[in-house]
Amino acid sequence: MKKHWIIAAFLGLALTSCENILDKTDLSAFNEEQVFNDTLLAKGYVDYVYDQNLPTWPTGDFLKCTDEIGGETRFFEGTVQVNTVQDFGIGVNATNNYGKIRSINQFLAKLPTGSLSEDAKKRLMGQVTFFRAFRYWDLVQLYGGVPMVLEPLEGVGEEAKEEAAIPRSSTSESIALIVEDLDYSIASLPGRWSNTNDWGRITSGAAAGFKGRILLHYASPQHNPNDLTERWQAAYDANKKAIELLSANGFKLHSSFSDLWFQEVNNPEAVWVACYNNKVGDQINKNMTWDNGTRPSYLGTGGGSNQPTWEIEQAFPMKNGKNIDEKGSGYDAQLFYKNRDPRFNQTIAFNGATWAINGNANYRLWTYFINNKTVEQKATSTGFYCRKAIDPNLAAGAVANAGTDWIEMRYAEVMLNFAEAACGVNKLDEAYAQLTALRKRAGIEPGADGYYGLNPQMSRAEMFEAILHERQVELAFEGKRFYDLRRWKKFETVLNGKSRNGVTINLKSSAPEDFAAKRDGMNLDSVYKNYMEIVPKKLDTKYLVNWKPEYYFFAIPQQALTNNPRLEQNLGWPSGTFDPLK
Repeated sequence: MKKHWIIAAFLGLALTSCENILDKTDLSAFNEEQVFNDTLLAKGYVDYVYDQNLPTWPTGDFLKCTDEIGGETRFFEGTVQVNTVQDFGIGVNATNNYGKIRSINQFLAKLPTGSLSEDAKKRLMGQVTFFRAFRYWDLVQLYGGVPMVLEPLEGVGEEAKEEAAIPRSSTSESIALIVEDLDYSIASLPGRWSNTNDWGRITSGAAAGFKGRILLHYASPQHNPNDLTERWQAAYDANKKAIELLSANGFKLHSSFSDLWFQEVNNPEAVWVACYNNKVGDQINKNMTWDNGTRPSYLGTGGGSNQPTWEIEQAFPMKNGKNIDEKGSGYDAQLFYKNRDPRFNQTIAFNGATWAINGNANYRLWTYFINNKTVEQKATSTGFYCRKAIDPNLAAGAVANAGTDWIEMRYAEVMLNFAEAACGVNKLDEAYAQLTALRKRAGIEPGADGYYGLNPQMSRAEMFEAILHERQVELAFEGKRFYDLRRWKKFETVLNGKSRNGVTINLKSSAPEDFAAKRDGMNLDSVYKNYMEIVPKKLDTKYLVNWKPEYYFFAIPQQALTNNPRLEQNLGWPSGTFDPLK
């Protein structure tokens, strides 16, 4: 039996648990039979699947394709080409989607032939089918229906044989097969793993939550332009089951919106988590890059990127729950930070904000300019910094090795998914219940009516908008906004023809000469009223946003079409015949 794929799987194995649950060992001496007949080795293969497939902290083009941060991108410039989105995979490569799917299929085909107990097989396969669903959904949400390869093939891409020349399944067929995998995972996995060393493994609730997310996407206008009731009902049923499964196993909202990122094992809000570790002994495990790359460069070793726009600043409601442009909100444009939803101050760092960071609970951040010169060592381009998931207790020298876990799915998202699906089937009371619970945790005032600033008489359409707005605030900078705008086909109305904006805050000449020496002890409201000028600043200076309709389903790369002549291109792209809505 060939064993080269086994060796490749285990070399440099990086485990998903936050503890070292396996010792790294040379497994090149083992063949297939030994791996699938040994619990420890089979589990090691599953850990390899985790390592290859777990999502990471958000980065890249799709993070820029929102109204959360600035940055040039082809998607907003309107210059996306057939070969721009290469996630499809065009060759035999363990790092692309089909390469990862092949390793998954190999495991799913071989494990049933081994001698492990049926219960052990079920739990191992339940984890792996989850990741096959994840990989296929990664493709389907980009392109629509794709070839659904459910068994290991000898080759794909450049080495494809006739057996690999598989046509695209319809989007509906692809979704059905993804859901089938997730249903198996839900039925096979525990609601909570009993061993703390297994923290980070997929649970039945995580699989149910992911199924709910997918079916919500499938019910949204991108895939469901005719607002089919059965799509919303399927999304509602899936998300209701996810809420029930998770709640029964102790998952719930964390008590603190800002601190939820810094609790690892048994974090009640962490439904689906990718574990990262700080230095353990002489070994450096996976380090996350978000903290290092996001905080101001002079407060660590990072680059001060992921800077919030004025648009996301304006999205946060007031502490009374009203939007800033609503009558009775109390919003003051000069004191934009005052009396806001507490999530504002826990997500965005602004000029004059007190930001507990580098172990200094009283640090004051200043981003203003004097005579066109920044008081920072390197100025933020938007006037703001993102402070979400920035560990306040890390010393500057430890930032590069930050080990904060990435929470791909929070219980809060499952609540929002359920709220939206409930709205889809006109159960608005259930949608209200989720939104008010989130706002209560955030610290928004309940108001006399107990609706936490929400309009108590919303229509279905108004409720959809309220939920999307709540998602924008609650899930800001978590990589969800791009897909929300895309699945609701909102790029044209929210961003097209516009520029994203920031601000430049200038210190007026009327400020005292010793302002810099006194500023940390001064009242911030007085500082802004008397000494600060807020000047709008365009971030998109080379073009106005120009998202095009064909971007709702990207093109299959040309090399993939060449490799597999049975593939069809999407409608809206050159020579496209495939309808991703079917």
